[in-house]
Order: sequence, then structure tokens, then C-alpha cells
Amino acid sequence: MQLAAAQLGAHLGKGLRSLYTVHGDEPLLAQEAADAIRAAARAAGYTERSSHTVAGAHFDWSAVLAAGGSLSLFADRQIVEIRIPSGKPGKDGSVALQQIAESADGNDSTLTLVFLPRLDKMTKSGAWFAALEGHGVTIQVDPVERAALPQWIAQRLAQQGQRVKAGEEGQRTLQFFADRVEGNLLAAHQEIQKLALLHPPGELGWEQVEAAVNNVARYDVFKLSEAVLAGNAPRVARMLEGLQAEGEAEVLVHYTLAEDIRALKRVKDAMDAGRPLPMALRENRIWGPRERAFERVLPRLDARLLTRLLRAAHTVDGIVKGLKQPDWPASGWQSLQRLALMLCRACAVR
Repeated sequence: MQLAAAQLGAHLGKGLRSLYTVHGDEPLLAQEAADAIRAAARAAGYTERSSHTVAGAHFDWSAVLAAGGSLSLFADRQIVEIRIPSGKPGKDGSVALQQIAESADGNDSTLTLVFLPRLDKMTKSGAWFAALEGHGVTIQVDPVERAALPQWIAQRLAQQGQRVKAGEEGQRTLQFFADRVEGNLLAAHQEIQKLALLHPPGELGWEQVEAAVNNVARYDVFKLSEAVLAGNAPRVARMLEGLQAEGEAEVLVHYTLAEDIRALKRVKDAMDAGRPLPMALRENRIWGPRERAFERVLPRLDARLLTRLLRAAHTVDGIVKGLKQPDWPASGWQSLQRLALMLCRACAVR
């Protein structure tokens, strides 16, 4: 059984299952899901808790299997937690997890809680994950996308009785807040809690939020592609500054930008050769949010512009590797910013 993280509270209100799997790379949301399950379990009389972390290919699963069948003299219900940081339980672990999943049916003395990182499609199609999903409840915790972050912040403020002003000022306040915490949901949660300590329930003004919220944003180089393809120049500039401050490698930032340009050129060439856009995207392995971005921008891009961008990407490749290029900044980061904003302007809505 699959559940979205937002559905977990309603599910727990109807009763507990014996097996839960929480998977995803958003620590705050994974922690909150686990805390909710533990709280419901404690209320239902699960008074003992043991934890096992699967480390290395030679992990001994016998202790985990034994834990499910052993109770102390002082408790008749227990929680057994299994953490698999790599997301790869191995051959023995696959067999053990299937056994654990099958034994969960009708077992009201042990609640098993499995923690996994974000899993790819192939891993989720494996027999062991299918057993966890078939015999229990799986909860996927995804990062909050940038576009949804202001609303997420507003909802969290509402939970502690606070809100921003209505109208344009309120939206500007939420956007400012989102800019300061982007990519760092745990810090966002802490900043929201700080506002509860600093100000009473009620309405928050721009000045109060600006004074209280620290700049704790963290940027993922692969999210840079999303901002560039959306034509969001202010966000692109902010992300590049953040990546530089965090010590990200120039060559990795260049690779991300250049790969977008190369992919756009390949798909455009296929379209010019008579391929329908959906077929050209599939052949070039473009899918998901990137596919939607390509569908939006490609009709506005011509082959000559993409060729110029490709030449610019080649030039910047040399700069970040230490070569000097005429008419380009000597700094790798300045050249990356120029390349990113060239592509950003090409993708902007006109």
C-alpha cells in the first residue's frame, strides 16, 4: 500500500499496520513521518524499541530477524527499526526483508519500520521492495519543489497560528522566505519555529520576517538546470552565487549547463530532420520535469541560436580548465554566469 506523506496522519487515525517503509531524501519529512508512526505506536502500547543499521555487504541479518520474535518480560509490543542508508540490502537482505514483510501479516506484537533513501525505478521494482509494499505501507517523502515552497511555508506558519499579510505584500514575504531557505527544508522548519518564538500568533509583516530569517539556502547544481530552462534569471544568478560560496566544482556546473545545451541541440536537430517532438525527446532520454521544460522552450529556439550556445559552452569549458579566451571573463564563475544567463534569456517566456 502506497501513501503520500500528507495522507499519513489520516491513515494513522484509522489504526496501525505492522509494517511501514519510509523512503526518500528529504530528512525533515522522513523524520516527521517516522515520529508520527512512533507516536501512534506508543499510544497503542508499543513500549519497546530497537534499531538496526545495515552497513556493508556482510551485515548479519540474523539479529534483525530474531528481534521480530523476541520480547522482553516487561513489554508485549515493540517497534523494530531497520535503516538501510545505501538503499541496497544485498542478496541476504533481500531475502530477509521478504521474510520480515511476510511475517508482518497478522503480527500485532511487532511494528517494523524500514528507512530507505530515494530509490530509483529499478530498485522499487525489486522483489524485496514489492514485498514491503504488498504487506505493509510505503511512504515516499519527496523534496518540496521551489514553486511549492512559499505555500509550504504558509501552511507551516498556519500550524503555529501565524500568517503573512494578505495580498501582494504577503506573497512577496513568502517568496523572500523561500529564497532564503531554498534547498534546506530542515533549516526552513527551524526558521519557522524561530518566528513562533519571536512573535505571538497572528499576522507577520515583511520587516518581521526579513529581520528574523537567516540566509540558509543550499543549492543543488542539478536544480540549476530547472531554473535556467524556466528562464528565471534572478534565481539563476542567486543559485550560481550560492554554489560558488558552497565550494561547488566549476566543471560540474559547466557540465550541467553544457549538457542542457547539447540535449536541446540534439532534439532540435531531430525535429528539423522530421521527427515529432515527443519521439525526439524519447530518443534522447528526456523525461519528467525536464521533458516539460523542453516542450515549452524548443518551439522558440532555432538551430543557429543553439549552435552559438554550443560554441559558448565549448569556450567556457576551456576557461574553467584554466585557458584564457578573448572577449570572455578570465574568472570561471563569471564565465559560467554569462553562459547560464545566455541560455536563460533564450528560454525566457516572450
